[in-house]
Amino acid sequence: MSTDDVYALMGRSQELPYGEARTVLVEDALRRAEAAGDEVLAFHVRVRLTDAYRYGGEPVKAFATFSRTLADHDRDPGRFDETHGLLWQMKAIVSSLTLFPEIPLDRTYAVLDDMERRYKAGGHSLQAVYHYRNVVARHVGDGTADEWYLKWRAAERDELSDCEGCDPTGMARHLIEAGRHEEAFEVAAPVLNAQLNCNEQPQSIQTALLPVYLRTGRAEQAADAHRRAYRVHRTRLADLSDIAEHLEFCATTGNEARGLEILQRHLGWLDRAPSAHADMEFSAAAALLLGRVAAAGHAAATVRRPAADGRPAADVPAAELRAELTQRATGLAARFDARNGTSRQGDRVAAALAAEPVAEFVPLAAHHRLPATPAPAPEPAPRDDLAAVDDLDELLDIGDRRRRSSDVPGMLAAWRRFDAVAETTEPTPPQRARRLDARGVEHAVGGDGRNAVECWEEAARLFGELGDETRRHRTLGRLGAVRIDLGDESGLEQVIAAADHFAAHPGEDGDAAPALLRLATAHLRFDRPADALAVLAEVDPGDAPDRAGELWFLRGQALLLTDRGDEAVAALRRSMETGRASGDPALAASPALLLARTLARRDGGPDKEVFTLLDEVIAALREPSPMRAAAHSERGQAFLAADRPADAVADLVEAIAGWTAEGLHEQAVELRVELAAAYLSTDRALEAAEAAEEALPNLGGDVARRCRLILAHAQKQLGEEDAAALFTSFADDAARDGQHDAVAHFLREAADVLTGLDMDAQAAERYAQAAEAFEKAGDPYGVVRARRRAAMCLAWSGDTDGAATAMETAREALAALPPDNEPNRVWETALTSFEQARVLAQAGRLDEAASHASAAVDGFTAVDQTEPAEDAARLLADINSALGG
Repeated sequence: MSTDDVYALMGRSQELPYGEARTVLVEDALRRAEAAGDEVLAFHVRVRLTDAYRYGGEPVKAFATFSRTLADHDRDPGRFDETHGLLWQMKAIVSSLTLFPEIPLDRTYAVLDDMERRYKAGGHSLQAVYHYRNVVARHVGDGTADEWYLKWRAAERDELSDCEGCDPTGMARHLIEAGRHEEAFEVAAPVLNAQLNCNEQPQSIQTALLPVYLRTGRAEQAADAHRRAYRVHRTRLADLSDIAEHLEFCATTGNEARGLEILQRHLGWLDRAPSAHADMEFSAAAALLLGRVAAAGHAAATVRRPAADGRPAADVPAAELRAELTQRATGLAARFDARNGTSRQGDRVAAALAAEPVAEFVPLAAHHRLPATPAPAPEPAPRDDLAAVDDLDELLDIGDRRRRSSDVPGMLAAWRRFDAVAETTEPTPPQRARRLDARGVEHAVGGDGRNAVECWEEAARLFGELGDETRRHRTLGRLGAVRIDLGDESGLEQVIAAADHFAAHPGEDGDAAPALLRLATAHLRFDRPADALAVLAEVDPGDAPDRAGELWFLRGQALLLTDRGDEAVAALRRSMETGRASGDPALAASPALLLARTLARRDGGPDKEVFTLLDEVIAALREPSPMRAAAHSERGQAFLAADRPADAVADLVEAIAGWTAEGLHEQAVELRVELAAAYLSTDRALEAAEAAEEALPNLGGDVARRCRLILAHAQKQLGEEDAAALFTSFADDAARDGQHDAVAHFLREAADVLTGLDMDAQAAERYAQAAEAFEKAGDPYGVVRARRRAAMCLAWSGDTDGAATAMETAREALAALPPDNEPNRVWETALTSFEQARVLAQAGRLDEAASHASAAVDGFTAVDQTEPAEDAARLLADINSALGG
């Protein structure tokens, strides 16, 4: 069997993230190396397999491969020479040995002693040895951790010390366990913003510092660390212990919903936990979280657990799962403590299960806020002006007058005085009916529509028995309107009855106009704008001059629904001006908001007037309310439409928070997509990705597609492999629709992601597929460029022969470039020659490479591209030098 297969498999494995797929390739490479009888190659593959097992979430398998490679090295160091790599891996082996309670502790100490011996023999610092003696001491809890920590800090770092991120991470963990949080921050601070080239960083140090941030008043940094680190951990089975820390963070910061999402995503990982210790930590953190979920009033919640080992998938009640995970964690802790001869792990699990909230709520994003909890309505303060009033009719009349003038506190005070007097003076039947009607108003003002309905139904019946048709129909009008608000369409009949009555019997109290306005509102509610306009035409403004603004506002709404935009704008302006003239800015807010929304959607988009109107609305509505949230929504979207995404962010954040606080989550969903777009346009990729991921589960259709596209671009900026899969899915969708240009575009995007992650063989496949799509789309430039990129990716992946062949196909595609754009044709030809020279030089075909490099110099020079021409000239000089010329 050829060893070429082994190298090819290892090359392919290097492009994959650690995990099952990568491990399978390396295992296959090892089998082929052994079958080929190449012991040295098998040794080197086995060293890499140890890393694959460790980082892929199977550390127990690493013990066998490490022991074998170490034994081979000891048997023949000259032949099996990877001393540094083995000494480096020894650190992870020591740490991993502690994670399985069935492995005797003596074995861990023996490996530590062997590690120290080997480090001394090689002339290395013992800094790393002291580090891992501290790790074992902290796990066991034998009281020596501080001693080893001091030696670790004092010893000189060398090439076998953990990286510049992992070393302070370990030190911070020691200090955190000792409750020395400020010191932990000081140790970690110097590397928090460093560029760390380590598989475990920066997510490990960010995770370790979560309790530090929380306990030192750095809540915003805690939230940021959680978001950034968890995005990396969530794809890695090996990081299950780290994910447990994020569960605990959510449980102790009021983010139970987020924690439940994390638990749901990773619960199935317990069935293949990388170690018993990771199982224990995750189980304890999950049990804590479920306890907090129950305490937050969601004891009836269930968690979906996937099928495994004959166990069917099921929705498990939170309380049942919590009990199971608690028992699981404590049982594992007991096994560790029995092995270690201490109570350390049991104490840690007990502390985790009993952890108290560190903060009531730590928002994970600017738009995250706890839903508002309405405070109980305070009892109105007594009004001294009513203390001497004992006449029940007079008190009811006062209450009615104050209601009509919107004096709610005064209205309530009058009715409270009525109740006090009624304790000693028996109300008459008409007085009881009026008070019942008033009680319905109280319920309605307090947002309790159902109790209002009950009061008004009874009040209307009593007024009917008394023969008071005026008050009966007033009550019926209110009753019908509230029923409509509650979704009961039969309420329209009562609103119509009231309007008909007052139209026929206008009376002296001006009841006709309010009844007609209420009916027009009902027609608009049922999308009957023509009926609403007909009713509004019957309203005599003189009957209710104080409601002229409402009249014009309703007319404006109806005109908009009948596509009479100019008339609607005029009506809304009149309504707004009437509100302004009243001296109460809030009365102008509704028409101003609708006017701004209308103007913003006209051709040309939002202009200066739109922003002025929205500024006015937001200034008028100082208290949180759905209308204020709507105004922020409009202004945020207007900023986006005006290509001012940075300005849009603040308004969209306020809008989402406002809708959420009001319990109106549906209104916030699509706004999260707009917020994600704004973040993406302002290079805030992490925030864009988080906002898009929040929105996606509740979206469908074109909005969901747009959200996924925003997410893909955000993930691309973040350097996340998932972006390639998303772009590829878009290409698949476009292919089903026969949109070849879109297929090519999305495949190229996917390829760009993959090559940016040094996954060049996979990138080459995507570029080649993109080239085929460009050809179908009739884009010859796209064909040339995609084939050229595919060739370069093959070269970078080590497949020089494949790269040379692919580059020749790019050259062949040059013939299809249109002849009517000579500068572009020359540029593409020169660039192809330059890249082909690089590929051929890498393949050792120097004479051919020189010819193409020379052609590149001539081509770039012909189109006055000085810098590329100089690059090509340097390449040509290097090739000639290699030729000995």
